[in-house]
Amino acid sequence: MAFRTRRSARSLVGALAFAATSILSGAAGAVEISITQWGASLYGAPVAVAIEQGDFKKAGIDVTGVVGSGGGGTSVRNILASDVPYGEVATAAALAAARQGLPVVLIHSGTRTVAEASLVTMPNSEIKSLEDLIGKKVAITSPKSTSEMVFLMELAAKGIDASKIQRIASGGYTQGLTMLEQGAVSAAVLIEPLSILRKDRYRTVIAAKGLLPAMTTSVGITTRDFAKANPEQLKALIAGRRMGVQAIYRAPEAASDMVAKQFNMDPVLAKVAMLNMIEPQMWSEGAFSMAELNRIGEGLKLVGEISALPDWGALIDRSFLPADLKADQ
Repeated sequence: MAFRTRRSARSLVGALAFAATSILSGAAGAVEISITQWGASLYGAPVAVAIEQGDFKKAGIDVTGVVGSGGGGTSVRNILASDVPYGEVATAAALAAARQGLPVVLIHSGTRTVAEASLVTMPNSEIKSLEDLIGKKVAITSPKSTSEMVFLMELAAKGIDASKIQRIASGGYTQGLTMLEQGAVSAAVLIEPLSILRKDRYRTVIAAKGLLPAMTTSVGITTRDFAKANPEQLKALIAGRRMGVQAIYRAPEAASDMVAKQFNMDPVLAKVAMLNMIEPQMWSEGAFSMAELNRIGEGLKLVGEISALPDWGALIDRSFLPADLKADQ
């Protein structure tokens, strides 16, 4: 979920030019799409379920594969360089691409929670609450990352001055845990499914699930040219993904088995992770919520990724959504 998207606009424009030459070949047959953190996080769970159930074929498009990425600008470049330039990326990555002048358009919401995030300490630590961290050090993954954003939003929700807690960039979640175990920091950010795998080794100080409200953490994007030339393909992709979302909420345990198969994940781990995200309603069927978009915008302002809330109306095209999802939710 990293928000770091720094890359020269020139390389992205080059990728866009490549994609433009392929637009006319965007056949209604077999296609590959791009999903950020595919197999590593639960962003793409609805797509995994939709593929397993044949939902995309039912909707009129054959999705035969998914291109994964580490997030951020990498996900955007994957999308721009594909024959069918559609995919799901972190909202911040989409905004960064738009700020670089790329013709990116948001066509559906994806995930809508940071409930998988938590802050942990050692079992014998004196840290019992966020207030106990004042004057202490906390490991985040990197500056302007999702982990820092969530931590700052938690502090703001509790009315705690962030300047009184030193944030240390560890370079990654596991590296932060190493720092915690070595006593270099008093707490470290964590995310599922890593938190599930290591639940017996740390004590949770606070979980975002119980503190922060819903916010649009990922979105489906395409290019404006592709959207204009291939509306039916985009409608089919949204419809297929929607069926996957509905299947997750209808039968989460069965859906978790499909996710485990697509992600090559331990079925027990997949089940726990998926069930944890049912209550916070992690996956959107596609409708946009201005309130949830603005919440992620406020979070991005906290970490200095943006200076003002985006003009969402200029970035969003709701025309590919089913009629019942087009209104603000």
